Amino acid sequence: MILFGESLNVISNVIGKQFKESDPAKRNPESIQKEVVMQKEKGMDYIDINLGPAKKFGTELMPWVVQVVQEAVPGMPLLLDTSNIDAIEAGLKVAKPASKPHIINSIMARPERYEAMVPMAAKYDADFVALMWGPDGLPRDENERAALAVELIYFANEAGIANERIWVDGIVTPVNIQQPQAISLMNFQGMLQDIAPGVKSTCGLSNISNGPPTHLRHILNQTYMVMLQKYGMESVIADPLDVQLTAIAKGKRQDIVDLIYGIMDGNQPDITSLSKELQDYSKTVNVILGNTLYSDSWLDL
Repeated sequence: MILFGESLNVISNVIGKQFKESDPAKRNPESIQKEVVMQKEKGMDYIDINLGPAKKFGTELMPWVVQVVQEAVPGMPLLLDTSNIDAIEAGLKVAKPASKPHIINSIMARPERYEAMVPMAAKYDADFVALMWGPDGLPRDENERAALAVELIYFANEAGIANERIWVDGIVTPVNIQQPQAISLMNFQGMLQDIAPGVKSTCGLSNISNGPPTHLRHILNQTYMVMLQKYGMESVIADPLDVQLTAIAKGKRQDIVDLIYGIMDGNQPDITSLSKELQDYSKTVNVILGNTLYSDSWLDL
């Protein structure tokens, strides 16, 4: 599993302060560089630079952040993440070549977005995340996701971008309020190679646990990552401080993967035969699958 580090983000208390500073002379690159070095040491494969909307001075900020990051981790590929299209291009203009192509994160499946941004990806030889957010917002099910994917990928192919340069994001939603969407995304993920052979895939993994109490977030994220992996998910945007998640993603906890895959195949284990750790994963799979009603106390039941 490829990991995109998520914590270089405008919502971070420390990093966000630098991203929101309009005066370049007052920005401190050290906190940003410390963060990205940590992410690399923790096993992240890409750095996601998330500026948020960046409406006011994004075209000046993005290239500054790109240069600051690349000074600290030269050769590491980047995801440029903001809704400001001009800021994305400003970052691509200054980005130095890396071990893999940089990625535009993301291009929505809406004509006014992809018609402006897909040519930019082609111009700068960048990969891009195809976000399945259409004219009507979040798709209702896997079939609506598939229709949006076909539309956007076809447009990209016509612009000369191969499927292998496209990372499809079907959109993760919080399990505590939209549990059926967790299943829908897995179903869509399983359809993806038939829809567009060769495309890659990614998602904002932490969205699955957005809302539940903090102590439940890691096991939700870890469990859902493995469930998506079974359906072919190749990468996730994830918390670099979640050491267990990284270990699972890099193949160091096959026991957890085998347990989750088995439950997904209909093989419910004898819960009393499992360690407390594996019991928690077993319970969490069943919550995400909808076999158990969601509550904030599911691990205690």
